[in-house]
Amino acid sequence: MFTIDLQSRKPISEQIYDNLRDQIISGVIASDAKIPSVREISERLSVSPNTTMKAYKLLEDRGYVYSSAGLGTFAAPREKWLDGNRLMTNAVELLRRAVIELTHGGADKEQVIRLASEIYEEVTKV
Repeated sequence: MFTIDLQSRKPISEQIYDNLRDQIISGVIASDAKIPSVREISERLSVSPNTTMKAYKLLEDRGYVYSSAGLGTFAAPREKWLDGNRLMTNAVELLRRAVIELTHGGADKEQVIRLASEIYEEVTKV
C-alpha cells in the first residue's frame, strides 16, 4: 500500500492523507472501492487510530471518500472530488503549503515563481 516517513517534518496524518488521495486520484483505488479501515491502516503503519482518523476526516471533508454506516469508507466517484470549486480549494491549499515550505527553506519570490512556471511547462507538454 504505502509507507510513512518518520523522519519527515510532515505530520503522519498528512502523509496518510496524501498517499490515499494520490491513490484515489490516480485510479489505483477505483471509484466506490472500499478503502482499508482506520484500524487496518493504523495497525499496518503502527500509528495511532486518532492519527489515521484525522487523515480520513480530511479525505471526507475534501470529497475524496465517503462513509457508509456499518459498511466502511469508500473512494468517492471522480466527479465528486473533481468538482471545480472543491478541486480548486484543494489545489490552492497544496500550493500554499508548497510555497510555505519553499520560503521557509530560503527561496525568494522569483525562485518560487520560476519553479511554478517550470512545473507548469513540464505537466502541460503533450
